[in-house]
Formats: sequence, structure tokens, C-alpha cells
Amino acid sequence: MYGKGLKPLSIAAVAMLAVSLSLVFFYAPLDADQGFIQKIFYIHVPLATVALLGFIVGGLFAVAHLRTGNSRWDAYSYVSIHISVIFGVAVLITGAIWAKASWGHWWVWNEPTLVSFLIVFLLYCTYYPFRYAIEDRDQQARYASVFAVTAGAFVPLNFLAVRMAQSLVHPRVFATTNGGLPGSMMLTFLCCLAAVALLWVTLVKFELAAKSASGQVKRLRRAIDAPSTGPSSRIAPEVS
Repeated sequence: MYGKGLKPLSIAAVAMLAVSLSLVFFYAPLDADQGFIQKIFYIHVPLATVALLGFIVGGLFAVAHLRTGNSRWDAYSYVSIHISVIFGVAVLITGAIWAKASWGHWWVWNEPTLVSFLIVFLLYCTYYPFRYAIEDRDQQARYASVFAVTAGAFVPLNFLAVRMAQSLVHPRVFATTNGGLPGSMMLTFLCCLAAVALLWVTLVKFELAAKSASGQVKRLRRAIDAPSTGPSSRIAPEVS
């Protein structure tokens, strides 16, 4: 079920990424101030945007799980958060590279954009030990969903902190006194954003398909083996 449509989705994601990278390196002009290193913006910002939206999506799936009790929504929430955390790692790495090239430092603690994202990222890193510490499947799913909803409500604060911050260390490229990004840069950015979002959807669908196949194998083994001695613990939800 989850693997249906995965192949064309993967092809579309790869094609969109190829087009986006082509625009980044061969179409978008060089930034007048930062030069070539500014092109990392087209990767860094879409990754951050999609990661934060992925956390919110995980919270929405968690709400659906708490309302219905359907374990499928719990699996959707878990996978959404999992992929978004991976994207978050990429955000921090690309951000550090950009910061070193632009400011001469790998990290700037007085920059609210960086620190607020790091706080959100570390918050979601605690999702895993919190979930893994609970052995009962039903309790694990419920508590993890409550965590996902609470953390998902906190994510918009990251955006508000950036917009309300007085520090101007981090570039404001969408709304500046000069009118923001020129047309060629905006087009490239939007294509990159669409490509990264498509990649996120593809990876989520792929992991759900993998977990579904793994769950089917486990159920077959339990049916073949001797009678179970009791429910086994797990660290990730099974997808039926």
C-alpha cells in the first residue's frame, strides 16, 4: 500500500533536484556581497523550511492519532519527525558552512535565527529517548503523540523569534529595503523549495513502505513460531 506510487515519486524528486541544482549553478546570478558561497542559501533555507513544516505535520498526525487511536497516524507522525530531524542535521551543517564563509565563525550565539532553530532541533532529538523509554505500545504511542503535538505548537515560535529579533546578522532576503530577491533568484529558490519538499515526501513514503514490509515479516514470523510469550517492546511504530 505505502509503496504504491513510490517509483514515479522518486523519479520526480530526482528530476526536480537536478533542475533546481542546474538553476542554482547556471542560472541564478552571483550575490554582489557574498559571491559564490551565497548559493548555499538555495539549499540551506529550503531544508530549514521543510524541516520545520515537517515537524508541524508530525504534530498534526499526532492529533489525528489522539483523536482516533489509529496506530497508522502514530506511524505517520513518527516518520515525519524522523525525516525532519535528518533534514535538521543538514540545516545545521549547511548553516555552519555558510557562517564560516561569511562571518568567519562556525557558529554565532547572538544570532536568534541560528539559536532558535537549534533549540527546536534539540527539542525533537529528545523525542527518541522519550519514546524508547516506554515499553507498552499503546502508552508509547499516546505519550509520543502528546509530545509531538506540544513540540509542534512550539515550532512557530522559531519563525516569530526570527521576525521579532533586532539582530540583523542573519540575512533578511525576502523583505529588504532593496525589494528582496530579484526574479531569477526567487525562481531558483522556489524551485529548490519544491524539490526539497518533494524529497521529504518521497523519503517519508519510502520509510513508511519499509516499515510496512518489516511489520508484515514480523507478523508472519510470529504466526509461524511458537505461541508468543507476551507483547514485545519496540522503539518505533509498526505500520499495518
